[in-house]
Amino acid sequence: MHDAGAARGAAMLRTAMGPEVSGALGNPHILEVTVNPDGRLWLDHAIQGRVDTGICLGPAAVERIVRLVASQAGRASGPGHPIVSAELPATGERFEGVLPPVTRDACFSIRRPAGRVIVLDAYVENGALSPAQAALLREAVRSRRNIVVAGGASSGKTTLANALLHEMRDLGHRVVLLEDTRELVCDTADCVALRTQPGHVTLSDLLRSTLRLRPDRIVVGEVRGPEALALVKAWNTGHPGGLATLHANSAAAALARLEQLIQEAAAAVDRRLVTEAVDLVVFVARQGTRRRVESLLAVHGLAADGSYAFRDLGADPDHPGRPT
Repeated sequence: MHDAGAARGAAMLRTAMGPEVSGALGNPHILEVTVNPDGRLWLDHAIQGRVDTGICLGPAAVERIVRLVASQAGRASGPGHPIVSAELPATGERFEGVLPPVTRDACFSIRRPAGRVIVLDAYVENGALSPAQAALLREAVRSRRNIVVAGGASSGKTTLANALLHEMRDLGHRVVLLEDTRELVCDTADCVALRTQPGHVTLSDLLRSTLRLRPDRIVVGEVRGPEALALVKAWNTGHPGGLATLHANSAAAALARLEQLIQEAAAAVDRRLVTEAVDLVVFVARQGTRRRVESLLAVHGLAADGSYAFRDLGADPDHPGRPT
């Protein structure tokens, strides 16, 4: 019954979206569909990059789409609740809609979930990763290093995280995944996937619960708030081999960003807590239509001045960080 209801809701929503948006969502090469407040429809194409379709939707039609998504997701929408974060029924695309008065006219973005996992060998074939880097990442996963994948928006953090998750599949470990929205793909036999519930269950709540679920590895889809403190504590208490993504402008800046997020939960941060938790930082970047791994840094404690110390594994790829 639930599946049938979701299918009906999805069909109703696709009709409201019209052929332009629905058609884009049906194209396997389209990664993201966005409609701006001026109604212009933009696409993020896997090959062509950012594409202006030249199509404009009317403001009433755009607002109707946002409100319909909110209704089907059980979310409030309107002047008092102008931001709608949800997943589309049945198909699971990530939806973010914004209504007046925080925007002149309604707008939204729809991001497709990963249809298939791009494995590390494919990264090498596409020139996004060197053979040495791929070997280093495989060894880091096997050796149960804690890995942070950092990068900007739409840089491919989640895609690479899924490739690393794929490397865990035959290691016999129990993996617990924590996410706000469904994006990670785990084909490990012993896997538990948990998701937040807006207004009720946070990532911090899930991390506390996870410690009672006997995890071997703890994976967080995206760290972006005070849950950072609970994560580094969990990684430091007998749960090596974790994986997380976060927004940062460089590999070296990733730990500073993690520190900032920890400060949302604790005023003072002992940087040793961070350096003891994170073994490897991988930075991915988008260059035009291409996404590639730009750098891999092993975390080596603190420098004499108290700053984070790293070793660039691009120059010396033979050692995937220190043992955990």
